[in-house]
Amino acid sequence: PFGLAVLRYREVGRILRDRRFRQGSHNWPDTVGIDGAFADFWRDSVIGREGAEHQKLRALAVPALSEDYVLSLKPAFDEIARDLCAGLRETDHCEFQSAFCEPFAGQAITTLLGMEREAWPLVAHNAADLGLAMGIHAKQYEERFNAACETLFQLADELVAKVWRGEDDSSYVARMVAEFDRNGDCTHAELLNTIVISIFGGVDTTRALLGLGLSLFIENPAQWDTLRADESLIPAAVEEFIRARPTTTWSTREALEDVEMNGLTIAKGTVVHLLVHASARDPEVCEDPRFDITAKRRKHFGFGGGAHHCIGHFVARTDTGCALNALRQTFRTVRYDGNPEWLPDSGNTGALKLPIRYEVA
Repeated sequence: PFGLAVLRYREVGRILRDRRFRQGSHNWPDTVGIDGAFADFWRDSVIGREGAEHQKLRALAVPALSEDYVLSLKPAFDEIARDLCAGLRETDHCEFQSAFCEPFAGQAITTLLGMEREAWPLVAHNAADLGLAMGIHAKQYEERFNAACETLFQLADELVAKVWRGEDDSSYVARMVAEFDRNGDCTHAELLNTIVISIFGGVDTTRALLGLGLSLFIENPAQWDTLRADESLIPAAVEEFIRARPTTTWSTREALEDVEMNGLTIAKGTVVHLLVHASARDPEVCEDPRFDITAKRRKHFGFGGGAHHCIGHFVARTDTGCALNALRQTFRTVRYDGNPEWLPDSGNTGALKLPIRYEVA
């Protein structure tokens, strides 16, 4: 009922860059039958807009997330990970999502936003609730994610006011407000929307990716030994997480006109879901799809591509790498301690519960 699925690597890459298609996620609320605060936010976001309107909002966030700025936060990300791992060392088991993934992602985003680290539960819990809107069973969580959306908009408004009072001149929000003031073309509502989408993407992606990544290592323990022996493999491991078990399992596009492709006519208005996890296993580009952090891989599409390539990709790669480095120094071995609970393997996925048992290094 969601449209067409595209599984092949070459076709996914072509459609992501083909101007005859627009970002298709703008109609996700209609697809799953949700309305309210989240649906309005989503349609008005940088993800839901196209062309000049999309570029206008993107111009707020992209300069504010320069690589130099993100790398300047790496010592803080490292410290957050070390502090959480110190707690893990006091026992030999935990529920990994609540003990590490959620507080790490929450504290990383509060650092980015110029907030006190202790404020992470407010940000992380509400961002996680927003993520419930992106699954195929979204309707049953409607009241929860609409409330979370309203809370995060209120937070964004408070953060902007803090900048304008001269109490923050260095955070991601401060940098975005500076772009907003220079640009003069965006409304206050658009600024708040862009901050909220950044919070959502920043928390939800990192939180889910860490659990998905650790599960891959649990199921492939020799790979964990390889990573523990070679710190230089951390960037490759992060990319392999996203290739092998991405939190965002598809990118969505909508045909703006009738499109002929591979002998098939994709009618105007048709939604196509580009299954990025499947494309990364296409035999034309991947002889062996098994999880392997030492394998040379073609570029994956886990962060999308084209005009809508993920704005926060470098943040996700950086903070996830910091977390992984601390974990590899903490767990000598790690295994499941009971059955994990997962969101559906469609839309945005990840662990709801990930009980683990480990030996401390």
